[in-house]
Amino acid sequence: MHADTRKYNAALAPASRAIAKVLAAEIERRLPDAENKVWHGHPVWFLDGNPIVGYSQLKDCVRLLFWSGQSFTTKGLAKEGSFKAAEARYVTVDDVKLRPLGQWLKEAREVQWDYKNLVKRKGGWSGWCKGVSGPASV
Repeated sequence: MHADTRKYNAALAPASRAIAKVLAAEIERRLPDAENKVWHGHPVWFLDGNPIVGYSQLKDCVRLLFWSGQSFTTKGLAKEGSFKAAEARYVTVDDVKLRPLGQWLKEAREVQWDYKNLVKRKGGWSGWCKGVSGPASV
């Protein structure tokens, strides 16, 4: 885990720090080859330069965000934003359920919308999505 992520986690309130500790440990364990850094102020993990998963402190919870989560088959994530991201929110560490988290992290490796090149395409999708069979749609 990157030193900046450890610093981010250390600055959280105790309840949020406990959540971040579990999330970071599971992400590191299940995506060991992912690059981790603090990006736009929050810990994010990347595969081949593509943002995959990250978390952030919100006013009353910790939000776990999967950039391609709307295309996952495992239930439990809520749509976030206008692209393909989906989220889970946690108030206490007991809210973090390892079974769905593990499934989401597995799918995060397998299903990836091309966020890395989104800016280059000025917000337009190329239609590329690793792991989705058939024509990709937005």
